[in-house]
Amino acid sequence: MSISAKTVSFDEHTMWVELSDGRTLGVPLAWFPRLLHASPVERERCRISYSGKGLHWDDLDEDISVEGLIAGRGDTTQHHGCVA
Repeated sequence: MSISAKTVSFDEHTMWVELSDGRTLGVPLAWFPRLLHASPVERERCRISYSGKGLHWDDLDEDISVEGLIAGRGDTTQHHGCVA
Protein backbone atom coordinates (compact mmCIF):
# COMPACT_ATOMS: atom_id res chain seq x y z
CA MET A 1 0.00 0.00 0.00
CA SER A 2 1.34 3.39 -0.88
CA ILE A 3 0.56 6.28 1.43
CA SER A 4 -0.14 9.71 -0.03
CA ALA A 5 -1.28 13.14 1.13
CA LYS A 6 -4.95 14.01 0.71
CA THR A 7 -5.09 17.46 2.34
CA VAL A 8 -2.77 19.98 3.99
CA SER A 9 -3.84 22.61 6.51
CA PHE A 10 -2.20 24.81 9.13
CA ASP A 11 -2.73 26.33 12.52
CA GLU A 12 -0.42 28.81 14.23
CA HIS A 13 2.34 26.29 15.01
CA THR A 14 1.56 23.11 13.08
CA MET A 15 1.16 21.74 9.56
CA TRP A 16 -1.55 19.04 9.42
CA VAL A 17 -1.32 16.45 6.65
CA GLU A 18 -4.22 14.05 6.15
CA LEU A 19 -2.96 10.77 4.69
CA SER A 20 -4.69 8.26 2.43
CA ASP A 21 -4.47 5.57 5.14
CA GLY A 22 -6.64 7.61 7.53
CA ARG A 23 -3.88 9.07 9.68
CA THR A 24 -3.34 12.79 10.16
CA LEU A 25 0.20 13.97 10.85
CA GLY A 26 0.83 17.09 12.92
CA VAL A 27 4.24 18.49 12.04
CA PRO A 28 5.76 21.49 13.87
CA LEU A 29 6.32 24.46 11.55
CA ALA A 30 9.66 24.90 13.35
CA TRP A 31 10.89 21.86 11.37
CA PHE A 32 10.55 23.89 8.15
CA PRO A 33 11.87 27.47 8.53
CA ARG A 34 10.46 28.61 5.16
CA LEU A 35 6.96 27.62 6.27
CA LEU A 36 7.48 28.97 9.78
CA HIS A 37 8.36 32.42 8.43
CA ALA A 38 5.78 32.41 5.64
CA SER A 39 2.47 34.23 5.86
CA PRO A 40 -0.70 32.18 6.34
CA VAL A 41 -1.65 32.95 2.72
CA GLU A 42 1.73 31.68 1.46
CA ARG A 43 1.37 28.47 3.51
CA GLU A 44 -2.08 27.79 2.10
CA ARG A 45 -0.69 27.86 -1.47
CA CYS A 46 0.51 24.28 -1.08
CA ARG A 47 0.26 22.04 -4.12
CA ILE A 48 0.01 18.29 -3.52
CA SER A 49 1.73 16.35 -6.30
CA TYR A 50 -0.36 14.22 -8.64
CA SER A 51 0.91 11.07 -6.90
CA GLY A 52 0.28 12.57 -3.46
CA LYS A 53 3.88 11.80 -2.49
CA GLY A 54 5.08 15.41 -2.33
CA LEU A 55 4.05 18.84 -1.11
CA HIS A 56 5.25 21.93 -2.96
CA TRP A 57 5.10 25.69 -2.46
CA ASP A 58 6.16 27.56 -5.61
CA ASP A 59 6.38 30.97 -3.92
CA LEU A 60 8.51 29.63 -1.06
CA ASP A 61 10.67 27.23 -3.12
CA GLU A 62 9.80 24.49 -0.63
CA ASP A 63 9.37 20.78 -1.38
CA ILE A 64 8.49 18.23 1.29
CA SER A 65 8.06 14.50 0.78
CA VAL A 66 5.30 12.58 2.53
CA GLU A 67 7.82 9.78 3.13
CA GLY A 68 10.07 12.24 4.98
CA LEU A 69 7.20 13.48 7.13
CA ILE A 70 6.22 9.92 8.08
CA ALA A 71 9.87 9.21 8.97
CA GLY A 72 9.98 12.32 11.16
CA ARG A 73 12.46 14.27 9.05
CA GLY A 74 12.38 18.06 8.99
CA ASP A 75 14.24 20.49 6.74
CA THR A 76 17.62 18.93 5.95
CA THR A 77 19.09 21.84 3.98
CA GLN A 78 22.20 23.45 5.35
CA HIS A 79 21.61 27.01 6.55
CA HIS A 80 24.62 29.32 6.47
CA GLY A 81 25.07 32.61 8.21
CA CYS A 82 24.86 33.86 11.75
CA VAL A 83 23.97 31.45 14.48
CA ALA A 84 22.06 32.93 17.39
